[in-house]
Amino acid sequence: MVAFRGETFKTVDQCTSVGREGHTVVADMDGTLLLGRSSFPYFALVAFEVGGVLRLLLLLLAAPLVGVLYYFLSESAGIKVLIFAALAGARVEEVELAARAVLPKFYSADVHPEAWRVFSACGRRCVLTANPRIMVEAFLKEYLGADLVIGTELGTYKGRLTGFAVHPGVLVGRNKAAALRKQLPEASPEIGLGDRETDFPFMSLCQEAYVVPPKPRCGAVASDKLPKPVVFHDGRLVQKPTPLLALVTVLWFPAGFLLACLRIASGALLPMRYVYHVFRALGVRVTVRGTPPPPASTSLGHSGVLFVCSHRTLLDPVFLSVALGRPIAAVTYSVSRLSEILSPIRTVRLSRDRARDAAMIRKLLQEGDLAICPEGTTCREPFLLRFSALFAELTDQIVPVATCSRMSMFHGTTARGWKGMDPFYFFMNPSPAYEVTFLDKLPLEITCSGGKSSHEVANYIQRAIASTLSYECTRFTRKDKYRALAGNDGTVPEKKSKAEG
Repeated sequence: MVAFRGETFKTVDQCTSVGREGHTVVADMDGTLLLGRSSFPYFALVAFEVGGVLRLLLLLLAAPLVGVLYYFLSESAGIKVLIFAALAGARVEEVELAARAVLPKFYSADVHPEAWRVFSACGRRCVLTANPRIMVEAFLKEYLGADLVIGTELGTYKGRLTGFAVHPGVLVGRNKAAALRKQLPEASPEIGLGDRETDFPFMSLCQEAYVVPPKPRCGAVASDKLPKPVVFHDGRLVQKPTPLLALVTVLWFPAGFLLACLRIASGALLPMRYVYHVFRALGVRVTVRGTPPPPASTSLGHSGVLFVCSHRTLLDPVFLSVALGRPIAAVTYSVSRLSEILSPIRTVRLSRDRARDAAMIRKLLQEGDLAICPEGTTCREPFLLRFSALFAELTDQIVPVATCSRMSMFHGTTARGWKGMDPFYFFMNPSPAYEVTFLDKLPLEITCSGGKSSHEVANYIQRAIASTLSYECTRFTRKDKYRALAGNDGTVPEKKSKAEG
């Protein structure tokens, strides 16, 4: 039980979730719906996405002032400084895209189990938060099923955020209560959930009010218990940037970039048979499993082997070549010009014209072995996207390859940023890792020559690779990913040097 100005609030574990279908719940976000009580990591994620490492540095420099204001003077003042340091001058569109593509991955991994039990049981769900609405609304509505999100509103000028809150200011204390009365004037909500004293004014307006204790004894809600899993997400940072981790990231960035240049240069300039050992000396771990096939004997009139790979980063064909000890040409839907220049292997762009692409792949197979990633784009989570079936029509010399990458600091893929930086971000990780698993060559009876349709072959290979990696097969496509993360279908003009990855 918690007392405030003569009122006593029970803890959330005492709230029943049975028979709440017709009730309205109003919940705070940080420390209530989320386990974490600090919103700094989420501001840091957005700051890095819209302004890079320099914006993250600015936020870190402001963090001590934010802490002093928040804990000793005024919670509202601390949040104002946090908002200004992270968002002032940022394009509204970029912040909205980051909120939709980056933050849900981290928010969904931090949902409070007891608060979610009550929140999800109610028929009408409202979230009342001091966080800027532009940052949290997409996640709360799409992934937690919120019907109404009331957050701090920010001023804009010519498509950019000013960094200042508009009237009535940051939603803290009595501002929260006033905002709730304005949005729900007709009736008193049945349940109010909060975690701190500044939540008590709005909780007092509810018929039942419950406090979420600051240190829960259990972990976050499992992702499969939420209404919608996070299949696609974007952003460069792998881990949630606490102040300490954000500081480590800023300090590592220049050294990591120099290390990435060294690793890329060694891969591009040295013979492929030496790259495995040089990478190992430079901290890049490559694990090879299975038995790779010998090089194709095209001089005898045999077609080359088609390596069908899962797609984790644009470096999949490069690490396939490292595992084989010889360069393997790769067909891509497109890569940036910079990546083509730096690539240690031959890359050939496909046109998305079925007849022209089929002719190109046949020609390349006559010249030697070839690598292809039929998903058409990368996926970070343990899912495989739908395999395009074109490759299965062109050869029966098929070897499935399961690739898996591991990064501890930076993601080597992006749907919204410049893809020319993808290899640099991958190699900027202190010790990135790649696992390449060669599956058995497809028997003749499983190929189109054996009477199977191209879709049957593609689905068989997708299931085989998924089983090897313990991934889940999906019917999602490249267009699904880009619509979710970038608001387009992924088709980018070549002249912009941005490519599908």
